Amino acid sequence: MSDTPVGSVPLEDDLPLLGIAAWSGTGKTTLLERLLPALRQRGLRVAVIKHAHHAFDVDQPGKDSHRLRQAGAEPILVASRARVALMMETPDREEADLAELIEMVRPQRPDLVLVEGFKAWPLPKLELYREAVGKPLRAAGDGWIVAVASDGAPELPDDVERLDLNDLDGLADWVADWPTRWAGRRGPRGEGTAS
Repeated sequence: MSDTPVGSVPLEDDLPLLGIAAWSGTGKTTLLERLLPALRQRGLRVAVIKHAHHAFDVDQPGKDSHRLRQAGAEPILVASRARVALMMETPDREEADLAELIEMVRPQRPDLVLVEGFKAWPLPKLELYREAVGKPLRAAGDGWIVAVASDGAPELPDDVERLDLNDLDGLADWVADWPTRWAGRRGPRGEGTAS
């Protein structure tokens, strides 16, 4: 599967977006597991959209919802007092449509949407970088990366903020402040607000 964008992303005033970009093995999900409670403590309601590079199924064969989906329900929405799940087949798509996924979370009115993966899509991003992973830094070639959180001191473009990957409180403060800076940072570095 490709991480190439197939469209544009709605960069609107009312829904701050921040991509979390990193090479596999850097610890994106582990960091988010630690960061989300810290953001909640700071009063933010955060939605996460995660890209998967493989087929997955959240349903269980034999359950009513699985049977109905297999029978052709497009989509199927399963709800209880504890959770809601929307499932639909997308066999004709080469890649998930990030713009469509953002519109799915918009009605929930989160304060911030963190987008894990989708690294080639045009939205502001925080890059996580560990030299030990052995992959190149993306910030120099991706004008959408506004900050790099690293466990070292990589050389960064002048207009990219440097954050300490091991300072959870500092990262939580930076991410929690992102919605206040969103209006002025909705374009690639050097362009400011996107139209």
